[in-house]
Amino acid sequence: MAKFQRRTSSNILLKTALENFYDAAEEMKLDKGLIEVLCRPERAVKVAVPVQMDNGTVKVFDGYRVQHSTACGPSKGGIRFHPCVDLDECEALAMLMTWKCSLAGIPYGGGKGGISVDPNTLSKNERERMTRTFAARISKVIGEWDDIPAPDVATGGQEMVWILDTVSKLHGRFEPAMLTGKPVSYWGSEGRTSATGLGVYTCVKEVLEAGGDTFKDSKIIIQGFGNVGMNNALFLHNSGAKIVGISDITGGYYCENGIDVPAAVRYAQENNKLLEGYDQLGLVKMSNEDILTQECLVLCPCALEGVINENNAKLIKAKYIVEGANGPTTPEADKILDKRGIHIVPDFLANSGGVIGSYFEWAQNLAGYFWTEDEYNQRLIQIMEANFKRVFKYAIAHNTTMRRAAFCVAIERVADNLKLRGFFL
Repeated sequence: MAKFQRRTSSNILLKTALENFYDAAEEMKLDKGLIEVLCRPERAVKVAVPVQMDNGTVKVFDGYRVQHSTACGPSKGGIRFHPCVDLDECEALAMLMTWKCSLAGIPYGGGKGGISVDPNTLSKNERERMTRTFAARISKVIGEWDDIPAPDVATGGQEMVWILDTVSKLHGRFEPAMLTGKPVSYWGSEGRTSATGLGVYTCVKEVLEAGGDTFKDSKIIIQGFGNVGMNNALFLHNSGAKIVGISDITGGYYCENGIDVPAAVRYAQENNKLLEGYDQLGLVKMSNEDILTQECLVLCPCALEGVINENNAKLIKAKYIVEGANGPTTPEADKILDKRGIHIVPDFLANSGGVIGSYFEWAQNLAGYFWTEDEYNQRLIQIMEANFKRVFKYAIAHNTTMRRAAFCVAIERVADNLKLRGFFL
């Protein structure tokens, strides 16, 4: 294979995404031209988002939408509101979404977007004005057959309704399939809220079965207690696993005899979605860093990127890591963990339940026909189980890690579609 110049970035998430792609592409002996195409997004949009604040002043926020690939279908990915949102982060997450959708076998490419803002500083009216202005600014590049956004960090069903209403009015027609993650009462889908957590749970069960470990009473730590971590914890707890550690921005909570997950969920829901002050017999409060290094069979990082790195990888005591967050393990940590024999179920396999669930919602919106939550969950579990087994089989056959196997399986499908279509337009 001809040599090519590797792109790199100072952004840790984009740097990680590029390194993983290049390493897998080299192992696959992928054509140089395909590598050059796939290491860059097809489109990256930056928009100014002016907002009249409640006090009459005007603030301008930076908004972004990146579409990495449409080789397999319209791009798909969330919209997040966070101070750290920038073009590099959106590019990295859009690339990961391409591989995630490809691996899941659904007819999407990868997209991502957001606004650089601290949403906690906004009133509801300011948040609505900002969301609708952002929607108007990106309205020409999103649509049910073009690019389909969804909720992400600090966004939810309400933001999706504002965007849908704004863009539908600008397009002159109602397009419910242009967004997913909508409220059930407004063209949403039963099961969508817990879909990512259900997918992570399914991968935990599958990796334990593949490794010959018993699921019942297995000790599991879940870092992050937002939507993904909380639902993952509930599914695991209800199926007989022992959740010994959970955490959120207020710190880590560890109990060797197992945490009462339903009680912790109720407490968080009644206290601004925070665990601060939660207590039970035998519970020990610690830092978010320390919760990662407690003894367990499975560690599920379900919060932010880069939390497992070269500084703490040697301290991890889990046998398996199932990544609920995007990019929680750095490439340097990957190498350390691999040498230590710790098996990782990579993010774009483990947390793909969300995008598979979004695909279900999109399909239902296009058809105008809705499923029950049981139908939704069973179809999602079947796809997650099949995806896990396909990646695990590839890893065993090629004597490689599951992350590398997942990249190779995903990249191959996108590359094959690019070869079929060509690069014109």
